[in-house]
Amino acid sequence: MKLLRNTPLSQQGKANISSILLLLFILAGSWLLWSGLYKPLLMGLGAFSCFLSTYLAYRMGFFRHHKALLRMLPRLPGYWLWLLKEIVISTIDVAKIILSPSLPITPTVVILDAKTKTDVGHVILGNSITLSPGTVTLDVHEEQLLIHCLTSEGAKELQKGEVNKRTASLERK
Repeated sequence: MKLLRNTPLSQQGKANISSILLLLFILAGSWLLWSGLYKPLLMGLGAFSCFLSTYLAYRMGFFRHHKALLRMLPRLPGYWLWLLKEIVISTIDVAKIILSPSLPITPTVVILDAKTKTDVGHVILGNSITLSPGTVTLDVHEEQLLIHCLTSEGAKELQKGEVNKRTASLERK
Protein backbone atom coordinates (compact mmCIF):
# COMPACT_ATOMS: atom_id res chain seq x y z
CA MET A 1 0.00 0.00 0.00
CA LYS A 2 1.35 3.40 -0.97
CA LEU A 3 1.99 5.91 1.80
CA LEU A 4 -0.02 9.10 1.49
CA ARG A 5 2.68 11.32 2.90
CA ASN A 6 2.81 13.62 -0.14
CA THR A 7 -0.89 13.77 -0.93
CA PRO A 8 -1.62 17.17 0.64
CA LEU A 9 0.67 18.87 -1.86
CA SER A 10 -0.92 17.08 -4.78
CA GLN A 11 -4.41 17.98 -3.55
CA GLN A 12 -3.80 21.69 -3.37
CA GLY A 13 -6.24 23.59 -5.51
CA LYS A 14 -5.39 26.46 -7.76
CA ALA A 15 -6.25 29.34 -5.51
CA ASN A 16 -6.19 32.98 -6.33
CA ILE A 17 -5.71 35.52 -3.57
CA SER A 18 -9.31 36.76 -3.79
CA SER A 19 -10.70 33.27 -3.02
CA ILE A 20 -8.38 32.91 -0.04
CA LEU A 21 -9.26 36.36 1.28
CA LEU A 22 -12.98 35.72 0.80
CA LEU A 23 -12.80 32.53 2.88
CA LEU A 24 -10.73 34.31 5.53
CA PHE A 25 -13.26 37.17 5.63
CA ILE A 26 -16.21 34.77 5.97
CA LEU A 27 -14.51 32.82 8.75
CA ALA A 28 -13.48 35.97 10.63
CA GLY A 29 -16.94 37.53 10.27
CA SER A 30 -18.64 34.36 11.46
CA TRP A 31 -16.28 34.09 14.41
CA LEU A 32 -16.86 37.70 15.42
CA LEU A 33 -20.65 37.39 15.17
CA TRP A 34 -20.89 34.12 17.06
CA SER A 35 -18.28 34.63 19.76
CA GLY A 36 -19.64 37.85 21.24
CA LEU A 37 -16.45 38.27 23.27
CA TYR A 38 -14.02 40.94 22.17
CA LYS A 39 -11.15 40.61 24.64
CA PRO A 40 -7.62 40.85 23.17
CA LEU A 41 -6.65 37.25 23.96
CA LEU A 42 -9.83 35.83 22.45
CA MET A 43 -9.55 38.09 19.40
CA GLY A 44 -5.99 36.83 18.86
CA LEU A 45 -7.04 33.21 19.25
CA GLY A 46 -9.95 33.79 16.87
CA ALA A 47 -7.66 35.36 14.27
CA PHE A 48 -5.22 32.46 14.65
CA SER A 49 -8.02 29.91 14.18
CA CYS A 50 -9.28 31.71 11.06
CA PHE A 51 -5.80 31.80 9.51
CA LEU A 52 -5.18 28.17 10.45
CA SER A 53 -8.53 27.06 8.98
CA THR A 54 -7.84 28.94 5.75
CA TYR A 55 -4.37 27.40 5.50
CA LEU A 56 -5.76 23.89 6.12
CA ALA A 57 -8.51 24.48 3.52
CA TYR A 58 -5.79 25.36 1.02
CA ARG A 59 -3.72 22.30 1.92
CA MET A 60 -6.76 20.00 1.62
CA GLY A 61 -7.63 21.25 -1.86
CA PHE A 62 -10.75 23.23 -0.92
CA PHE A 63 -10.10 25.79 -3.62
CA ARG A 64 -10.16 23.06 -6.23
CA HIS A 65 -13.90 22.61 -5.49
CA HIS A 66 -15.03 25.99 -4.21
CA LYS A 67 -16.81 26.92 -7.46
CA ALA A 68 -18.94 23.77 -7.28
CA LEU A 69 -19.81 24.61 -3.68
CA LEU A 70 -20.80 28.15 -4.61
CA ARG A 71 -23.09 26.84 -7.39
CA MET A 72 -24.81 24.56 -4.85
CA LEU A 73 -25.29 27.28 -2.25
CA PRO A 74 -28.79 28.47 -3.34
CA ARG A 75 -30.16 24.90 -3.28
CA LEU A 76 -28.59 23.85 0.04
CA PRO A 77 -31.25 25.23 2.46
CA GLY A 78 -34.02 23.18 0.82
CA TYR A 79 -31.77 20.11 0.82
CA TRP A 80 -30.93 20.61 4.50
CA LEU A 81 -34.64 20.82 5.41
CA TRP A 82 -35.37 17.62 3.50
CA LEU A 83 -32.35 15.91 5.12
CA LEU A 84 -33.44 17.04 8.59
CA LYS A 85 -36.88 15.48 7.99
CA GLU A 86 -35.22 12.23 6.86
CA ILE A 87 -32.94 12.21 9.91
CA VAL A 88 -35.95 12.59 12.23
CA ILE A 89 -37.79 9.74 10.47
CA SER A 90 -34.69 7.51 10.66
CA THR A 91 -34.20 8.37 14.32
CA ILE A 92 -37.76 7.30 15.13
CA ASP A 93 -37.34 4.06 13.14
CA VAL A 94 -34.08 3.19 14.91
CA ALA A 95 -35.61 4.02 18.31
CA LYS A 96 -38.51 1.65 17.57
CA ILE A 97 -36.04 -1.09 16.64
CA ILE A 98 -33.98 -0.57 19.79
CA LEU A 99 -37.02 -0.49 22.06
CA SER A 100 -38.55 -3.60 20.48
CA PRO A 101 -37.98 -6.69 22.67
CA SER A 102 -37.16 -8.88 19.64
CA LEU A 103 -34.62 -6.35 18.27
CA PRO A 104 -35.62 -6.89 14.62
CA ILE A 105 -32.36 -6.02 12.84
CA THR A 106 -31.14 -7.45 9.55
CA PRO A 107 -27.73 -5.88 8.94
CA THR A 108 -27.17 -5.39 5.24
CA VAL A 109 -24.34 -3.99 3.14
CA VAL A 110 -25.31 -2.49 -0.20
CA ILE A 111 -23.48 -0.88 -3.08
CA LEU A 112 -25.11 2.32 -4.29
CA ASP A 113 -24.30 3.75 -7.70
CA ALA A 114 -23.97 7.49 -7.17
CA LYS A 115 -25.84 9.79 -9.53
CA THR A 116 -23.59 12.63 -8.44
CA LYS A 117 -20.82 13.54 -10.88
CA THR A 118 -18.29 15.46 -8.76
CA ASP A 119 -16.15 14.66 -5.74
CA VAL A 120 -18.12 17.25 -3.77
CA GLY A 121 -21.38 15.53 -4.70
CA HIS A 122 -20.03 12.13 -3.64
CA VAL A 123 -18.94 13.56 -0.29
CA ILE A 124 -22.33 15.21 0.31
CA LEU A 125 -24.12 11.98 -0.62
CA GLY A 126 -21.93 9.83 1.65
CA ASN A 127 -22.20 12.24 4.56
CA SER A 128 -25.97 12.59 4.15
CA ILE A 129 -26.35 8.81 4.31
CA THR A 130 -24.09 8.58 7.36
CA LEU A 131 -26.00 11.36 9.16
CA SER A 132 -29.17 9.29 9.03
CA PRO A 133 -29.33 6.87 11.97
CA GLY A 134 -29.17 3.24 10.89
CA THR A 135 -26.90 3.80 7.89
CA VAL A 136 -23.16 4.30 7.55
CA THR A 137 -21.17 4.96 4.39
CA LEU A 138 -18.20 2.61 4.60
CA ASP A 139 -16.37 3.47 1.39
CA VAL A 140 -16.57 5.68 -1.67
CA HIS A 141 -14.80 4.44 -4.78
CA GLU A 142 -15.23 6.14 -8.13
CA GLU A 143 -19.01 6.34 -8.62
CA GLN A 144 -20.03 3.76 -6.00
CA LEU A 145 -20.69 3.93 -2.28
CA LEU A 146 -20.52 0.94 0.05
CA ILE A 147 -23.17 1.39 2.75
CA HIS A 148 -24.05 -0.58 5.88
CA CYS A 149 -27.74 -0.52 6.81
CA LEU A 150 -29.23 -1.66 10.12
CA THR A 151 -32.19 -3.30 8.40
CA SER A 152 -32.93 -4.71 4.96
CA GLU A 153 -35.92 -2.36 4.76
CA GLY A 154 -33.55 0.58 5.22
CA ALA A 155 -31.36 -0.82 2.44
CA LYS A 156 -34.36 -1.11 0.11
CA GLU A 157 -35.38 2.45 0.92
CA LEU A 158 -31.86 3.64 0.21
CA GLN A 159 -31.79 1.83 -3.13
CA LYS A 160 -35.03 3.51 -4.18
CA GLY A 161 -32.73 6.47 -4.71
CA GLU A 162 -34.41 9.51 -3.15
CA VAL A 163 -31.25 10.70 -1.36
CA ASN A 164 -29.24 9.97 -4.50
CA LYS A 165 -31.64 11.97 -6.68
CA ARG A 166 -31.80 14.92 -4.28
CA THR A 167 -28.04 15.08 -3.88
CA ALA A 168 -27.53 14.92 -7.65
CA SER A 169 -30.00 17.80 -8.06
CA LEU A 170 -27.66 19.98 -5.99
CA GLU A 171 -25.08 19.71 -8.79
CA ARG A 172 -27.29 20.82 -11.67
CA LYS A 173 -26.20 24.04 -13.28
